[in-house]
Amino acid sequence: MSAFSNTNMDRRTLMRAAMGLAAAGGLAACGSNTGRGGGSGSGKNLVQYFHAYGEAGVEQAVKKYAKAYKGANVTTQWITGNNFEQKLFAALLTDNAPDVFEFHPQIQLIKSGQVADLTDIIEPVKNDFNQADIKSHTVDGKIYGVRMIDDPQFFFYRPSMFEKAGVKVPTTLEELVEAAAKLKTSKVKGAYLGNDLTPVQHNLIWSAGADTLTADNKPAFNTDAVADGLKQLRGLFTSGDLLLGAPADWWDPSAFTQGLTAIQWCGMWAMPVMQKALGDDIGIFPFPKVGSAGKESVYNGGWSMFVNAKGKNVEAAKEYVKWLWIDQKEYQEDFATSYGFHIPPRTSLAQSADKLKSGLPAEGVKLFNEFGHFDNIGWTQAMIAAFNDVMANSVRKNGDPKAQLAACEKKVDAELKKLFG
Repeated sequence: MSAFSNTNMDRRTLMRAAMGLAAAGGLAACGSNTGRGGGSGSGKNLVQYFHAYGEAGVEQAVKKYAKAYKGANVTTQWITGNNFEQKLFAALLTDNAPDVFEFHPQIQLIKSGQVADLTDIIEPVKNDFNQADIKSHTVDGKIYGVRMIDDPQFFFYRPSMFEKAGVKVPTTLEELVEAAAKLKTSKVKGAYLGNDLTPVQHNLIWSAGADTLTADNKPAFNTDAVADGLKQLRGLFTSGDLLLGAPADWWDPSAFTQGLTAIQWCGMWAMPVMQKALGDDIGIFPFPKVGSAGKESVYNGGWSMFVNAKGKNVEAAKEYVKWLWIDQKEYQEDFATSYGFHIPPRTSLAQSADKLKSGLPAEGVKLFNEFGHFDNIGWTQAMIAAFNDVMANSVRKNGDPKAQLAACEKKVDAELKKLFG
């Protein structure tokens, strides 16, 4: 789910922001209000952390679920602003740490002993989860975290604008660049890939037939095809056909719904807002292939629930997570489909959810299944930052792509040796 306000958090930053607990050591805790107590359950008091979702009704829904739980008093801290990860990691270092919190699978949290092993509560229903979600939360055979929603991302486009400009849906990066040029008018830019273009950087790798890491945790992104893709993005960046400096970043659909661009990279969560504004004049397509050996790609983000292994009520927290995110299928479907569109990680729910069975949402599910890529748990924030530099230096500053990729590979290799020896 996303924040649709310009004052709320940058979704991409949060999806990538596992900075490590050490980095948060100098930050202040989240205030004197610990949020403990006051629930409707009995026995233990539990606190859960959520970032402030942009869609209306999410906070009320999360608190409704917690109130329905009778096994403990569960209080929700709804973290607003653009620094959820900083507040979370700072709090985890204090006596007021949450018992349960949402985040993304990051190997640092596991290696530091911060998150609890949830294999025992997931194992009985493991086969009903998307197996890519299971893999992305598994280290040394143990599963850490329960996936709550899957958030596929792709290009949205205006079919009416395509028809008027005589443009076909792009299947290659070259065609995307050409389409942006043909679609641009005096009032509308051809495409929008986010204010700094980093939202598509991993799709560029995947669509070029490469990957972030190999199966044995070695750098896998430094290829000629990726370098060629960076050159093409540089051409698009300097063409004047790309929307730059939009009022809201890529996770917010306003640039698209307000007619500022004919194509926008965004997430499935934004479909209801887009449909309300534009009706049926919306289509989607994956990031196009890069080079002859490439393949179209869809990025699958999402959120997961973790248990604080250093908390005072680990077993009670695990019982609550099991109750809500494994046992309560009605709540899980509600969370995934009532506040923007998302795909439930449970395959049985994904198949039965009526709102995802037809129209644009069904097309999103199809692209998710056919072209989807999930985060690698070993691809850390430091590695992401290194590739952010590749995008900045080769696309926005015209540096040599091969040299930038080589420098990034060196940094990533050093991080991998720290993690895996």
